[in-house]
Amino acid sequence: MKHTYHIMGMTCNGCRSSVEKTLNSIAGVEATVSLDPPIATLIMKEHIPLVQLQETLSKAGKYSISMESPIDTVLELSNKPPIKACCGSNKPPEESKVTSPNNVPGTYYCPMHCEGEKVYNKPGDCPVCGMDLVKEAELASSKTMYTCPMHPEVVKEGPGSCPICGMDLVPMEPTDSEENKVYNDLVRKMKIAVVCTVPIFIIAMSDMISNNPIMKIMDLEKWNWVQLILSLPVVFYACWMFFERAWKSIVTWNLNMFTLIGIGSGVAFLFSLFGLFFPAMFPDEFKTHNGAVHLYFEATTVILTLVLLGQLLEARAHSRTSGAIKELLKLAPTEATLVSNGADKVISIHDIKKGDLLRVKPGDKIPVDGKITDGESTIDESMISGEPIPVDKKIEDFVIAGTINGNKSFVMIAEKVGSETLLSQIVKMVNDASRSRAPIQKLADKIAKYFVPIVVGVSIITFFVWSQFGPEPAMVFGFINAIAILIIACPCALGLATPMSVMVGVGKGAQSGVLIKNAEALENMNKVNVLITDKTGTITEGKPSVEKVFSLQNDENELLQSIASLNQYSEHPLAQAVVNFAKAKEVTLIEVKDFEAISGKGVIGTVTNNKVALGNKKLMEQVNATVSAELENQIIAEQKLGKTVSYISVNGIAVGFVSITDAIKATSVTAIKELIRQGVEVIMLTGDNENTAKAVAAELNLSSYKAGCLPEDKLKEIKRLQSEGKIVAMAGDGINDAPALAQADVGIAMGTGTDVAIESAKITLVKGDLQGIVKAKNLSHAVMRNIKQNLFFAFFYNVLGIPIAAGVLYPFFGVLLSPMIAALAMSFSSVSVIANALRLRGLKL
Repeated sequence: MKHTYHIMGMTCNGCRSSVEKTLNSIAGVEATVSLDPPIATLIMKEHIPLVQLQETLSKAGKYSISMESPIDTVLELSNKPPIKACCGSNKPPEESKVTSPNNVPGTYYCPMHCEGEKVYNKPGDCPVCGMDLVKEAELASSKTMYTCPMHPEVVKEGPGSCPICGMDLVPMEPTDSEENKVYNDLVRKMKIAVVCTVPIFIIAMSDMISNNPIMKIMDLEKWNWVQLILSLPVVFYACWMFFERAWKSIVTWNLNMFTLIGIGSGVAFLFSLFGLFFPAMFPDEFKTHNGAVHLYFEATTVILTLVLLGQLLEARAHSRTSGAIKELLKLAPTEATLVSNGADKVISIHDIKKGDLLRVKPGDKIPVDGKITDGESTIDESMISGEPIPVDKKIEDFVIAGTINGNKSFVMIAEKVGSETLLSQIVKMVNDASRSRAPIQKLADKIAKYFVPIVVGVSIITFFVWSQFGPEPAMVFGFINAIAILIIACPCALGLATPMSVMVGVGKGAQSGVLIKNAEALENMNKVNVLITDKTGTITEGKPSVEKVFSLQNDENELLQSIASLNQYSEHPLAQAVVNFAKAKEVTLIEVKDFEAISGKGVIGTVTNNKVALGNKKLMEQVNATVSAELENQIIAEQKLGKTVSYISVNGIAVGFVSITDAIKATSVTAIKELIRQGVEVIMLTGDNENTAKAVAAELNLSSYKAGCLPEDKLKEIKRLQSEGKIVAMAGDGINDAPALAQADVGIAMGTGTDVAIESAKITLVKGDLQGIVKAKNLSHAVMRNIKQNLFFAFFYNVLGIPIAAGVLYPFFGVLLSPMIAALAMSFSSVSVIANALRLRGLKL
């Protein structure tokens, strides 16, 4: 069994090494410890209580160990250098403290992933791009934390702005109440900005009205003072956050969109302020015919108000990108009915313990993962698997938390609770994948690194060129165009292009039963041109059943007793099929000595002083068993019917066989046909024999297959294909598939398979059939196309916008781009990227 724990008190690699060594000293434990994040992964032969682990760990120092929740890897935002504390102190410096898992309300990340998968335990601004951090969705209720949508490592306890990119922080948990709180705060500021900006705009534009009626009320100098007073609430309240973010970006040298906005609007405001108080300091070019300086309070306030409008629209649109996670969160019930001492009692979902008996009434949501112990029903699993047809469930069948019961009542036993449930794991996987970085994002990151300094340079050059060579008033033209460049060149759209599509795409996949571990897997899936697939449990149902036991000596029952007793110690599906067959025939299982499972071949052991071997022909060769021609002919006949046949040998002589059937999934044929149509070469690698593999390949119209494959053979075949430049996906469900799944460019695990296989894979199919691979392929193609559209739009926008703002059209058409129009265009650029990503929500897989 495998568990993950959170380790407190580690400050350096020496601490990590000490903790790992101490945990490995415990008998039956294999431990792997990481410092960042501070977690320990323990593989145990038998469960060891947490108290015992803590006692052992305490001997190594002041370390503490606790169970890790699905979302508890948290780091404080800090621009300080790495910790260099002494291991002997076992106490981290104040600035490097990591919040205890028990106090952590959630994990916050930047939606633009400026610092990769780094996360924070408080909401706030992303320290790179300034965007609001986003909180990971979680099933458990907790204190609301805030994060930057572009920088997941920035986390704060309250709303604010990202210290890196300056964007508004957003709630990490996508709850309507928190989202509305942030949105309503922006709405309030927007109202104040509009109320103050509109009069300023009217005053400034009044010169264009015949006879200028407002000048009859007061002269221009007094109206300028009115503009100043009205601009103060806009600059120092409603939009002050933009200047804070700009300053922070310059101090930390994480230049971003708010750097440009702050410089552009700030220069215009300060120019106007000095022009109002010290008009004599300015040359005549900046003055009107009556000697007053041209002021730009209207440009400052209109630009800031339009940027605020963009933030408002973006906050509204961004909340929809996490819609899939919200829908998953809604699946989690809050209460359950506990069956105790023959009576029903309603309890909180958090009070359920493993082994509890729970009654599920008609129409109720399944509270936790478990098995039915009494009754039967039909379960709507569409919210987990994406399949609309209800599934019949009976005693011993597995049921999943969040799925909906039909019109019958049943009793179930709780087997997985809290973070162990499939629903919790899905939410965790979607969260992790949503904040991961796709390889294609490296292009945007590389450009963004140099983007802002280049824009500032272009702005300065524009001012110089216009002031030296432009028409009169040359300096005014240069000043306005320089500001327009700073305002329109927003790198926000460039940064959001990839993560927004990934977030929506991963959520869409989860709703369709396709769980994607990270963005790299999503991107690589689109490139896959070879699919390696196992047979049992992947192409077939994975529910083998024994058709017959044949014996040359006409003692089938005695032979069945021997092989069933031998198989009772094996976890292989074929072994379980033999045991179930024996139980159905009421055969008593007996003691076995010297049991050994040989990977890819079968099992051996001593039963009633006889050395018994059950497995494939390779096992017979290994134990030097003699196989008669008569028996071999009968086995070949069974194999040609598509049956899996296991040889049985006793004391070195093959005396019979077991014929096992495993039906091909109804979706396998259509799925393989569609994948081949899309240009994917499908290869079946199976440990089964040549005859059975050939029969299955013929039924599926496969052009390529290999039989008799051991786990290492699958691994070698994948490496061979990769050496030829192929992008390989591997689909499997067993423990023996784990190495191949890890080696493949994209490992695809069947949700019906083992935990080891799922852990090794990058994509998990909840329903566990090949049709899910078709969905994953279609989803990957759609997401990558969407990302490229976003990147094209972002690049095209800046390539087109900056030259226009610089005034290249003026010599030919007399057209100049007002800074206010530039602000409007900039505000809608990022909103357009998010809106394009949201189109993926309507994708039909």
